[in-house]
Amino acid sequence: MAKILRRVVVTGCGAVTPLGPDTASLWRGLLSGECGVRARDDGYVAAPAPTPTLPPVQARTMNRSAQFAVTAAREAWADAGFGPRDLHDGILDPARVGVTLGTIMGGIEVLLTADRIVHGRPLAPRTAPMAIPSAASAHIAMDLGARGEARTVVSACASGTEAIGQALDRIRHGHTDIAIAGGTEAIINPTVLGSFAAMRALSATGSRPFDRTRDGFVLGEGAGLLILESRDHALARGARIYCEAAGWGLSADAHHVVAPRPDATGITAALTKALADADAVPSDVAHINAHATATVAGDAAETRALLALFGPDVPVTAPKGAIGHLQGGAGGVEAVITALTLHHGLIPPTVGCTDQDGTLNLVTEKPQPLPANGNIALSNSYGFGGHNAVLALRRHP
Repeated sequence: MAKILRRVVVTGCGAVTPLGPDTASLWRGLLSGECGVRARDDGYVAAPAPTPTLPPVQARTMNRSAQFAVTAAREAWADAGFGPRDLHDGILDPARVGVTLGTIMGGIEVLLTADRIVHGRPLAPRTAPMAIPSAASAHIAMDLGARGEARTVVSACASGTEAIGQALDRIRHGHTDIAIAGGTEAIINPTVLGSFAAMRALSATGSRPFDRTRDGFVLGEGAGLLILESRDHALARGARIYCEAAGWGLSADAHHVVAPRPDATGITAALTKALADADAVPSDVAHINAHATATVAGDAAETRALLALFGPDVPVTAPKGAIGHLQGGAGGVEAVITALTLHHGLIPPTVGCTDQDGTLNLVTEKPQPLPANGNIALSNSYGFGGHNAVLALRRHP
């Protein structure tokens, strides 16, 4: 007999982004059309996030990415109605709570700093554990006391979305009751900026998703995390529910280390799988949070896939114009934005697109009410190497 899968809901949101230190500043900034992109002294543009205000003793044990993640996790945990010691003190069963986090480079700045000082000087004893990609998920687990699992997903810019999808499945299949899931990244430094610029993926002026003049992404940083919870568990404790985590989909382009398939078949496959996993069809989709990094080929492929599946009427937004591309953190932050869009019934406008290339129903200039028809919102993430991940969230009554 097939096992009955449990329904999963979103009960908490947390974020640190270029628009501010918490979810409220992110949502407020998106609705008002703010932009977190800034010029740097070295000639690049980037979208930095505010440094978390953790106790110095704790902060010294973490790389910057982990600091973002712990800060966002604390906010999401409290937003879901849990206390900071609920797991440590046995109010909740720590073995039934897991962490799944996406990132790409982890604490790469720790290694870059160490490489500059290694000759003739001893390295800090925490250099290795601070640099590994799994450091952030470990620190969240230690901070909150989650002992079910602490997992890390590394799949380029799809990492955050895939992490949420994996956490969704862990709850569906009964391995955990609650998951802290999302993505984090902090790689704004001259070496990484220079490497992206060398491959002509980086914009020198700003992020312009779906605009005819787009010329690359802007590197951002920060973290976005959701609290996922079995629906029965959430209802039993009277939790506020943002939306249902309805399904997700993965695919691989198997095409090129950087460029997407021009025919968009890989993107289309991930979208189709997410809908099927959510027991939904294209006409159920009320909104799409696009990946839209503002690269020439990437936005064109995504446009082709969205028009082919959904036509020109479904409203689309592209947050990277406001917050830049958070790499492994992008999927987590944009899942937070999508959950808030469903919860508040309001679609944030796209910043940076003034001359649209294509016929998508792109929301610009001001927020737009979420359509009454349809109950699914999709959050899309596509990464170098052809990693495609799509999260399907459903309106909750």
